[in-house]
Order: sequence, then structure tokens, then C-alpha cells
Amino acid sequence: MSKKILIRNADAIVTCDQEDRVLYNSDILICGGCIEAVGSKLTTDNAQIIDATGKYVYPGLVNTHHHFFQAFVRNLMTIDRPGLTLMQWLDDIYKVFVRINGDVIFYASAACMADLIKHGCTCSVDHQYCYTPATGKHTVDRQMEAARLMGFRFVAARGTNTLPRWQGSTIPDEMCETTAEYLDDCQRLLALYHDPAPFAMRQIVLAPCQPINCTEDTFIETIRLARSAGVHMHTHLCEGENSSMVRRFGVRSLEWCRRTGFVGSDIWLAHGRETLPEEYPLLAESGMGISHCPAPTMLGGSEILDIPGMRKAGIPISLGVDGCATNDGSNMLDTLRLSYLMQTFLSKQRGGCPSPYDMLKLATAGGADMIGRPELGRLTAGKAADLFMIDTRRLEYAGALHDPASMLAKLGVTSNVWLTMINGRIVYQDDHLTGVDETKLLYEGEQVCTHVLRDTCDAFAPYRHNQ
Repeated sequence: MSKKILIRNADAIVTCDQEDRVLYNSDILICGGCIEAVGSKLTTDNAQIIDATGKYVYPGLVNTHHHFFQAFVRNLMTIDRPGLTLMQWLDDIYKVFVRINGDVIFYASAACMADLIKHGCTCSVDHQYCYTPATGKHTVDRQMEAARLMGFRFVAARGTNTLPRWQGSTIPDEMCETTAEYLDDCQRLLALYHDPAPFAMRQIVLAPCQPINCTEDTFIETIRLARSAGVHMHTHLCEGENSSMVRRFGVRSLEWCRRTGFVGSDIWLAHGRETLPEEYPLLAESGMGISHCPAPTMLGGSEILDIPGMRKAGIPISLGVDGCATNDGSNMLDTLRLSYLMQTFLSKQRGGCPSPYDMLKLATAGGADMIGRPELGRLTAGKAADLFMIDTRRLEYAGALHDPASMLAKLGVTSNVWLTMINGRIVYQDDHLTGVDETKLLYEGEQVCTHVLRDTCDAFAPYRHNQ
């Protein structure tokens, strides 16, 4: 018999369903990993009771773009993006990344997952393209190990860089693969980890890093393998590379994708900030979506994605944290807040902006739909029991509890949540990760960071005396 949980007497349940219902003084009945019912005065026998008095309940946030491997360069002021040109920054940061080994991958992934969980994220896509001599082909394997430990719903986007440096890649040759090597490992990972069933905890996506760092055949063969396996695809696009694409191929990035065949509703793009209005029909007609990542846009002083214009054109939008090299954290609530504020900045020029609740839906149902997981991102019967709660009985919320649906983005609730549940299991509650020795993991992760990076990389030299 599946375990039952009854979340009782929540002050508000923000369902993010098609009717945009907010249910007050209501309950959620969960059986196994699935929501059985949502409503008032629910009853059942032999259920674990969670008293949700004073709590607002939300669907788990879905992060559609991240780079876990970058976690150990957070707060590294010797490579400070605002003070460097893009090429300077890339050259400096990859001198660190090329040293990464499997242990760094594991502890960096665990650190990011902990941050995500503590801020209401229950499912994340990680675009993993860090393959070094020290990692071998086992980066995704180490990430899967971390996800199992944390109880996290994880989608591994197996990336690659296949273009040599001398041909224009921004990636060190030591981190490049051949297309054949990449495809072989994709097939291995699909066989080992990909679960196509609803409520799956582990999935694989095929995700060449970006056209300027890959050969054309990498994308063509990705399409062939992904569609034969029935899995989604992902890549970086329109984030500053268009001028290089025009010089190299004579066309902008999206036109290159169209010519290559890398278009379709089974593909979503990271960033997309350089997309021109005249390119919107290509995205809309193909069903290709964009993961909007506000932090790197702000860090680089770049174009602000025209979410109102794209939504009007019918382009799917979701939200992503992006890597820790361009966002020194993995807080999806912070991403939600930044996304809303960024859109308000140009609201008068653009004739309006998304509402705070609109942004929440991009981070929940929008993200779920983009990655082909309609069972996520909503709190209704039949959906996955992925959710989080905030405790409203805090002084800082006095006088602000008018609108639960708008509260996260509008008020800027970016602190740790009260509870996070994934697949019907409580993974975080009352400031404690469940089933995880957080202190031990922290100590081990710091030791790995010191041994692999701080003691060997010039970028960390000013900080060695602190160890």
C-alpha cells in the first residue's frame, strides 16, 4: 500500500492550474508520489498529517537551465564578470573548469540541489558540458549519484563541445570531444538513466553546448538520436553569439538552426535574449521555447528578453537559474523575483509586463510543459506531489498577505521555504534536509574544492590563507 499524506488546513493553496485557482483553508491528499485530491475538509484513514495552518502552498518550481559544475567559482572575485570583457572572462574561467574532476562534480551538484530544494525548486535541468581529462565520461553519473542522495527530481542535459579551439571554439581543447564520443555516451546514459514514464525521477536530454562551439554534424546527429529515442533537446542560443555566427556561416543563429533542422517543440533554448521580433514566427510556429535566465542578463548588462512580445507571438517561456559562474547561487525564488523586476523595467516602452503571478506560472507549469513533463508544476488531482510551503506567520509578512498568487514575485520571498516535497517525500522541513548529513557534505565539499581548485588554480591564490 502506498503511503498517504494529508496536508491539512493550508491558509492558501496556489494551484497554478488552468483555472488559476487559489484555494483557501484547504487540504491536499497525497498517495505515493501523486496528488489524489485537493479541496476542503478532506479525510482519509492511516495518513501522515501535516498541519499547514499559517502556510501558503505552491507547486514545486521547475528550473529549465543550470550548470551545476560551476558551483565552486561562486564569490570568486578574481574572475569578476562585470569588470571583464566576455572573452577575457571565458579565458580566465575555463582555466578553472578544465581542472574539475568527478568529486567536484558530485559536491558541486549536491550544493546546487540543496540551494534549489531550500528555495522551493523540485525539478531541475542541468546542462552538463564539463568533460575534462579528470572527469572522463562520468559527469552525469556523479550528478545522478547526488540527485539520489538529495531525493531530487533531476533532468540531465548531456552537453558537449566538439569544435576545436583553432576553428573558433571558446572552450579549451582538453574539454572537447568528438561527435562520436558524445553520441556513444548519450546512448549509454539513455540506457542507464532515462525513464520516459510520468513521475520519473531521472531523465536525459541531449544538449550540444551551442553552435559556435560544436560542429554542424553534432547538431544533426543529436536530432537523429534524440528523435529516435523520443527525448528532448536543449542548447544555448541568441545569447551574444549572433555576430560570430554571421561571420562564420553568413546567417544568424536561428536561421542556422532552421537550415540544420534543429527546430521543433521538443527543443528549448537557453537565454534567447538576442532574438529579433522578425524571428519570433520561427520559434512560435515550431513550438521551440526559451528558458529565460535573468541573472546573466543583469551581470552582462545585456538585452532584456521581451517576454510580453514573445508570449503574444505564442512562444513558450520558462525560467532558469543558469550557472553559478553567472549567478552566484541556485535560488529559484530569487530568479522569479529578478525576472519580474526586469520585466517591469521596460513595461512602459513595451506596453505592459507580465504580472507577478504570470511569472510564477512560467516557473511552474511553464517550465514543466517546456521539458515535456505536464504532470509537474500544478497542484491538482493526478499531478505529481511536488510542492513547497512558506510559513506566513512571520513578522515581515504583516500587512502583505493580500494575494498569495502574487506574493513570491511581488514581495520578493527569497528566503528558505518551510517545507519542500518531491514525489510525495519531504526532502526539506524546518531548515533541515531530510536523510542528508549536511555538515558532513559541506566539510567534504570544502576539502574537495581546496584540494582540486584552491591549491592549484591561480584564481584562488588570494584566498589560500583563509584555509
